[in-house]
Amino acid sequence: MTLPKKDSQTVTPDGESIAQPIAGVLVHYARTQADERGSLTELYDPRWGMMAEPMVYLYEFTIRPGAAKGWIMHKLQTDRIFLLRGAVRIVLYDDRATSPTYRMLNQYTLTEQNRGLICYPAGVYHALENVGMTEALLINLPTRPYNHEDPDKYRLPLDNDVIPFKFKRVAGW
Repeated sequence: MTLPKKDSQTVTPDGESIAQPIAGVLVHYARTQADERGSLTELYDPRWGMMAEPMVYLYEFTIRPGAAKGWIMHKLQTDRIFLLRGAVRIVLYDDRATSPTYRMLNQYTLTEQNRGLICYPAGVYHALENVGMTEALLINLPTRPYNHEDPDKYRLPLDNDVIPFKFKRVAGW
């Protein structure tokens, strides 16, 4: 006989997550201002204190429904990801041996109703999965421009024996 399992606390009464973030990971949830004319959402403001490095490069990318991208790790750059449209799960894994959160795993879900800027430092593996029904649109404001001749990208397959996380549904599997 299977007995029900009681839920444990995940947020404070104010709605703040109680989960410990990986060292160096910062999250700023966006607030959308709306009126009869439309809406406005601030995507990045250096006054938020998210990163000391200036904005030097910007690109957009998409993820199709049911697909996942990753695992990727950078040795030199910090990524600053913002969801514009859709719904994604961002999974982070700290592979920095000298980090106080070495081997810690974090998950964040961003949706059009819960958008935000997530910054994760060099040495942290990341994978993004579209958990929505439409194509997800995101932007990245990395701390370094892309080097086409010598990319700062190190990849693991989505299914690997290094990161203790398995995606449940990935297009093409």
